[in-house]
Amino acid sequence: MTSPESLLPSPSPCPPPPLPSSPTPSSPAPSSSLPPPPSLTPTGEVMVLALGRKKQRMLICLSLLPNLFLAFLLSSDPLLTLASPHHCRLPGPSPAPQVLNASLPWEKGGRVGDSGGLSQCKQYINGTQSGVENCDAGWDYNVTEGLRINIVTEWDLVCGQYWLVPVEEVSFILGVLTGCLGLGFAADRLGRLKTLLTSLTLSVVFGVLVCVSTSPPIFIVMRFCLAAASAGVYLTLYITRLELCDPSLRLLVTMAAGLTTVSGELLLLGVALSCQSWRGLLGAGAAPLSLFLTYGIPGVFPESPRWLLLSERSADLNSFSEGRDRERDDESFTELDSEPSPSTHPHLSFPELVHSRNIWKNMCVLGFTSFISHGISHCYSSFRGDVRGTAPSFYWTYLLSVCAGGGAWLLLWATVNRCGRRGILLLAMTMTGLASLILLGLMEYLSEAAITVFSVMGLFSSQAAASLCVLFTAEIMPTIIRGSGVGTVLALGCVGRLTSPLMDLRNHYGYFLHHVVYSSLALLAVLSILLLPESKRKPLPQTLADGEQYRRPPLGRRRRDNVPLLATPNPET
Repeated sequence: MTSPESLLPSPSPCPPPPLPSSPTPSSPAPSSSLPPPPSLTPTGEVMVLALGRKKQRMLICLSLLPNLFLAFLLSSDPLLTLASPHHCRLPGPSPAPQVLNASLPWEKGGRVGDSGGLSQCKQYINGTQSGVENCDAGWDYNVTEGLRINIVTEWDLVCGQYWLVPVEEVSFILGVLTGCLGLGFAADRLGRLKTLLTSLTLSVVFGVLVCVSTSPPIFIVMRFCLAAASAGVYLTLYITRLELCDPSLRLLVTMAAGLTTVSGELLLLGVALSCQSWRGLLGAGAAPLSLFLTYGIPGVFPESPRWLLLSERSADLNSFSEGRDRERDDESFTELDSEPSPSTHPHLSFPELVHSRNIWKNMCVLGFTSFISHGISHCYSSFRGDVRGTAPSFYWTYLLSVCAGGGAWLLLWATVNRCGRRGILLLAMTMTGLASLILLGLMEYLSEAAITVFSVMGLFSSQAAASLCVLFTAEIMPTIIRGSGVGTVLALGCVGRLTSPLMDLRNHYGYFLHHVVYSSLALLAVLSILLLPESKRKPLPQTLADGEQYRRPPLGRRRRDNVPLLATPNPET
């Protein structure tokens, strides 16, 4: 017989859930609103997306416009220093050819294949052939190409004063080198926007001072300062533009900036043919840059969001989180447009930087490749004149160089996203070395057409390698040192360009050895490129630790099946 207690259900081991109790007057009623969704952790990509597509595209377009006028300041040196045929000034308005033959001695050519011509620096004494003397009354110029009035024709920088032309070219290149190093470091420490506005202001000021120069020494000093400021504008816009892009847009936007610069170089030649004065040419480039000082107005051109993230400003990050909750897809956040506080800077640990061996390795390889690709371009431009003694016209050389740069950008746009940065850089340097070996080894057997074809091939591939080196560096250098890293690679490219005015000073004496050294180093650069990582479709690194993770992928990569069902262990075994 069962007891009454056995008919009751057995107690559950888990306590029953508590019954809902009616709210008491003392306790507040539960709120009907849902808890706020968790805010996204501010990262570089998230802060770029927070700008909105419309704001992002507008800022990218604003960063492209200055490149059109920077070409006037950074690419005008060949027009300013072009030396036209000249001879000693003789009595009379325009002496006849018979008078020139009787008044000027004949000189042999300095290059192979050059038969010589009438002397450009000597004349007979009193019109007799008893002796020669220097040109005391000045020179007459037969200007057929370029500017009618440049620094050579205005200040007679020929013959005994010709050494000032290579000095000006070296000073200009050193100015670009100084601006890349100094203002690149300033962009990392002070911010992209402050460095951009400072560089724009200095470019306008020194552009005016260059135009009013009254002597070659003053012109050389002002030109050095203008080159440094213009390089700062170019570098700051380059890294800011890249930091505003998604991984899928970086190559396209960089290609658009390169083609804008090419358009500025073509426009430069058209303005030169119309104004015919070096002062008007430089003024046409410096004056429009003053319009871009409006980028300093709050809300027009904000600070780079990636740099703001590294500046450790809690107020900026809090305002970013609040703006993210508003869900404004096509509108910009006013918090990001505000002027950053000048009291805080990104924290950079110098001991950690010194021990970042992978970052240093990548910078050394890309810097070495930039040095080779910038330095060897001059060898292809002047190879025909060095070998055959018949230099092409200035217009042909200038347009060939500019069009090769534009074609290089189009090639990079078509191939780099498909084949990767490292593969195309390897191909470009291989083509550069191959073109040099063919020109140097078979120059006695090549025709004029073959020399032109391989020279264009080498010029095209070297400019493609130089452009890709800068993009590659900007993508693998962390944001905290991106300005300094890109500035260092550009500065090493300037070191390679220094050989061009030095060879002009020596009248291209020893061109063969000069070309052999560069072609040998190009083959060495091909091997060093294999040590680089791949940055295609990868996010930009922010810190030094992120930059250290960009390592070279293995050459023989094994494919593994990552299907989760196949990776799950069998419980029966």
